[in-house]
Amino acid sequence: MFADFLADAGQSLWQILPFGPSSSACGNSPYCSYSAFAGNPLLVGIDLLEQEGYVSQADLGGLPPFDPQRADYNLAAQFKYRVLGIAFENFREMSDHECRFEDFLHASAFWLDDYALFTALKEHFGGAAWNEWPPGLRDRETGALESWNRELSDRILREKFYQFLFFRQWSELKTYCNQKKIQIIGDLPIYVSFDSSDVWSNPRFFKLDEAKRPLAVSGVPPDYFSETGQLWGNPVYAWDAIKEDGFSWWIRRMEHNLTYFDMVRMDHFRGFVAYWEVPASEKTAINGKWVEVPVFDFFDMLLKRFSTLPIIAEDLGIITADVKEVMAKYGFPGMKILHFAFGGDLATNPYVPHNHLRNCVIFTGTHDNNTSRGWFDHDLSEQEKKNVISYLGRELNEASIAGELIRFAMMSVADMAIIPMQDHLGLGIEARMNTPSTTFDNWEWRMVPEQLTPTLAQEILEMTKLYGRA
Repeated sequence: MFADFLADAGQSLWQILPFGPSSSACGNSPYCSYSAFAGNPLLVGIDLLEQEGYVSQADLGGLPPFDPQRADYNLAAQFKYRVLGIAFENFREMSDHECRFEDFLHASAFWLDDYALFTALKEHFGGAAWNEWPPGLRDRETGALESWNRELSDRILREKFYQFLFFRQWSELKTYCNQKKIQIIGDLPIYVSFDSSDVWSNPRFFKLDEAKRPLAVSGVPPDYFSETGQLWGNPVYAWDAIKEDGFSWWIRRMEHNLTYFDMVRMDHFRGFVAYWEVPASEKTAINGKWVEVPVFDFFDMLLKRFSTLPIIAEDLGIITADVKEVMAKYGFPGMKILHFAFGGDLATNPYVPHNHLRNCVIFTGTHDNNTSRGWFDHDLSEQEKKNVISYLGRELNEASIAGELIRFAMMSVADMAIIPMQDHLGLGIEARMNTPSTTFDNWEWRMVPEQLTPTLAQEILEMTKLYGRA
């Protein structure tokens, strides 16, 4: 188990990607989900279902020919949902799990009831977006909701059972990690997908027109990297309505995350201070505008509900003084990426190790970066390569660069250091997790158990002890 490897390697932090249900329509990106609360049933462990008597070896049949190093979401879905369906039918004949299931339904009702109905309806209407459903359902008229809840009751219960399995297994994994003194860092995307249970069930918290179509969408303005900016397309929040409601949806979302994670990385933190709003009719992000968020009201309200806010602010890109002010006021650590450290003036570059602060998190790279080996091989200009070699004071090559950056991260004064496994394994561009601004052929890299060797764990442990991080 990966948690055992981390413990053997002396590691105390495990950062994960969002684990919500994803869609092949957006390349199975974990940042494009049908729910900000639900878990992805494809992550349910089949071996655990067998141990608990939900399925038998005969139910499983032969495993499909999975590629051990690349995720095949479609093949996995065909296999997993067949097995999960059998587990559901067997569960209905069992009695010893009913109390735990009922407890889960009660505790999760505020999001689960809408999500399970949303999923059942989406399947019934052939995958159509919720704003294309019959008006009574689109507008959530009480009679229509009650009627369809009865009509699709079996499918709804099945989806609730899948979520029960996911969160029970995840809770057991988190408990196991915590017992080994490992904290899990979750990832909270700032925006949600338009075609999601969240927007369908809470339309007043998003800027939509009378037909429930987005009036404005998210993005970032033109910059050095893109003369037209980036048009993400998510519906933007109606923060006035959210504030008037006492930030209840966000409080529940944060409570949900802090139940299943020990810390939370808040994606695109800049957007919690002010966000780039683009009219939905635009084809690029050029004609957008900055809209302020009631940020102090928001975080003050969260602090009234939670004694502490174990948040890591994703503060990459151009960060203005007002964002820095918010981070300083609440003590949120930001992120430093070594892949960004070797361009421009190295003396003043904020990502260079000698400019790091204690209250930050240092990474070699993130899921949006190339691997360190791939970065050195393919992404750096000749001048940047010279800067890396000059700064480290020795010759480097593609085989040594990942290890050198890991050492730099470990010796940083940053309170936390997080290293992608691809870098610990010295892998190249073939192991890159995501290329921003592309939709497909991402999120597919898989690590195989044979790569987690005792030798690697010992190497990581020794370096962790050397730099006082054990």
